Amino acid sequence: MTEGAGILVLCTGNSCRSQMAEALFRRELDGRLPVYSAGTEPTAEIHPVARQVMEEEGLDLAGQRPKHLTEYLGRVPIHTIVIVCDGAAKSCPTVWPGAYERLMWPVEDPAAFEGDAHATLAKFRQVRNELAGKIGEWNRTAAPAGT
Repeated sequence: MTEGAGILVLCTGNSCRSQMAEALFRRELDGRLPVYSAGTEPTAEIHPVARQVMEEEGLDLAGQRPKHLTEYLGRVPIHTIVIVCDGAAKSCPTVWPGAYERLMWPVEDPAAFEGDAHATLAKFRQVRNELAGKIGEWNRTAAPAGT
């Protein structure tokens, strides 16, 4: 593995799923690898409900912001790319310099969910928990050697 190479979580808007996954990866890996997230069409802000459900887990998204994938392409060594939505999978570069692993983990977009506040909160929690499960399983079975 490239020294210092990290994980990049990609999504379309970089406002919900990829931001939650970035924070969950950081907690799971406890600083063993750098973790980033970006989008193909980033929004202006992180979704407030994403912030809320992450705070429930003791994870503060302060300091995180939506970013375009070009902030990292060719600039930051990446070992693993995790794509969490079908939209990003279609518009992401098919080759990433130095990337060893490209994972497809399409997860429902909670920001697109239509329902009352209670149902919306439940949907964001469901997506957070789904991502946490995938990340935990990856860390137990497929994380790069030395992490």
